[in-house]
Amino acid sequence: MHIILHQPEIPANTGNIGRTCVATGTSLHLIEPLGFHLDEKSIKRAGMDYWNQLDVTRYINYQEFLSKHPGAKIWMATTKAKRSYTEVVFGPDDYIMFGKESAGIPEEILVENEEHCVRIPMLPAIRSLNLSNSVAIVLYEALRQNHFSDLETEGQLHRLRWKED
Repeated sequence: MHIILHQPEIPANTGNIGRTCVATGTSLHLIEPLGFHLDEKSIKRAGMDYWNQLDVTRYINYQEFLSKHPGAKIWMATTKAKRSYTEVVFGPDDYIMFGKESAGIPEEILVENEEHCVRIPMLPAIRSLNLSNSVAIVLYEALRQNHFSDLETEGQLHRLRWKED
């Protein structure tokens, strides 16, 4: 799976998303401009000490991303979509794109990809969910649909043992 962040603005959100990507073996794609620096000092300040384990790629703009991934199946998560993220079938190599915190994915991109726009259902009075929460919700549905391939699905206790059935 792949997560695309289009012009993310808040380093803590990107840090949380990066951690989710590391935990799930998901690639992260960052489309500039970013609202923060990715230098070592900024990364450490945002608590992203796992950043060196992350498969992350930066792009100057959306067009550069498209040119480097021709034919990529991109799902666009937006509050403006007509259907829920649970109504689509995610493939194991799909990309899920999220927009910047203040404005989402530009509408010019959305109207060109209407059939791939999905939303997280919520009450109408709320503008949107936190970006890192939204990524986790949609990504884990995509991973569930693909049977959590390569992910550990059973945990172990540290000091005690589970009762045998």
